[in-house]
Amino acid sequence: MENIYLTPDHETLRDQVARFLAREVEPFAEQWERDGCVPREVLRKMGDAGFLGLMYSARHGGAEADALTNLVFAEALSQSTYGGFIITVLVHTDMASPHLHHAGNPAQQAKYMPGVIAGRTITAVGITEPGAGSDVAGLRTTAKQDGDEWVLNGTKLFITNGVHADLYFIAARTGSARHAISMFIVEKGTPGFTVGRTLEKTGWLSSDTAELVFDDCRIPAGNLLGEVDKGFYSVMKNFQTERIALAAMAIGHCTRALEMTLEYVRDRRAFGATLFDKQVVRQRLAMLDAKVRAARQYLYHCGWLVTQGRDVVQDVSLLKSLTGELVNEVVQACQQFHGGMGYMRGTEIERLWRDARILAIGGGATEVMLDEAAKRY
Repeated sequence: MENIYLTPDHETLRDQVARFLAREVEPFAEQWERDGCVPREVLRKMGDAGFLGLMYSARHGGAEADALTNLVFAEALSQSTYGGFIITVLVHTDMASPHLHHAGNPAQQAKYMPGVIAGRTITAVGITEPGAGSDVAGLRTTAKQDGDEWVLNGTKLFITNGVHADLYFIAARTGSARHAISMFIVEKGTPGFTVGRTLEKTGWLSSDTAELVFDDCRIPAGNLLGEVDKGFYSVMKNFQTERIALAAMAIGHCTRALEMTLEYVRDRRAFGATLFDKQVVRQRLAMLDAKVRAARQYLYHCGWLVTQGRDVVQDVSLLKSLTGELVNEVVQACQQFHGGMGYMRGTEIERLWRDARILAIGGGATEVMLDEAAKRY
C-alpha cells in the first residue's frame, strides 16, 4: 500500500533489511531459538551494514537519520518471524542505547558509542523491578554517592539482553522524592553486579532475558548518565521511542501474518474448494487487512510527528495500545485459518502467535497506555 511518508531512500533501506534477513537470519534462527540467544557475529554484521546507528551521530559511525527512517527499519526488521531476534536488536537500538545518545556527555559517548553502533558493545536497559514495571517511580534500587563512587543496591527483572549485554543503563533511586531517579552506566564484570537468573519465556525464545542483581556495586562517579534525580524524565522521554518501535514490530508481524495466511488459504483445499473460496475466510482476512492498513498509517503519522518535534505522548500511548491488541487479533485469526498446522512448533504462524502475546504487555501494557492517553483528554 502506498504510504505518503515513505521516500525512495526508505524503500532502499527496507530492501536492504529484507536481504539481510534472508541471508543472515531466516536460515539460522531456529537454532538461535534453541540456544536462547542471538549470536554476536550476526549483531556485528548488522553493525557493519549500518543498521545499529541510524539515528546517531556520524562522528561515532551513525547515519544521523530521522525517526521515520528508524521506524522503517523497525518495521522491515519485523518481517522476520523470529521475534526474539527482532527484540534483541530493537532493545539495543531503540530502548537502551538511546539513553547514552540523549544524556551521555561527550566523554561517555566517545568511549562507548562507536562500539554500540558497530555491534561490538551490546546494550541493555534496567528499569523494571519485581515491584515496579510501568510504574517507574515505584522502583526501589538505590544509588548512593560515596566519595568519587556511586554504590548501587537492588534487583532488576525481565531485562532483555540481560545475560549477554556488555553495557547496562540502570535506573536507581537517588533521593526521597517520588521522581528522584538517576540513570547510571554499568559495565559487565563490575564487582557487585551479577546476572541472577536467566528467565525462560513463552515466546521470544532467541532473546535472552535476565534478573540483574546489584550488591554494593561500586561504579565511578563519572558513570552517572545525565543529571542527578533527572533520570525519571529521561526514561519517560525514551518510552516514546521504545513504544513506536514496538508498534512497528506489531505492524510488521501483522503484515507478515496476513501475507503468509493469504498464500496458505489460496492453496489449502477443504470441502471441494480452497479456503479462500469460503466467503467467511476471505471477508475476515479483508477486515483484518483494513485494520492493519489503518493502524500502519497511524504508526507512520506518529513517526512524522516526532520528526516535527511535537508532543507525542498521547498519540504514542494510543498507538501502542492499538497495535499491541491488533497484532494479537491478527495472528490468532491467521493461526486459526492454518488449522492444526498452526499449532505445530516450527511453523511460522505458530511462532508469530507465540511471540505476539508480549506486545500487549511489554513496553507498557495496554491498560497503562490507555490510561496515559486518557489523562491527557
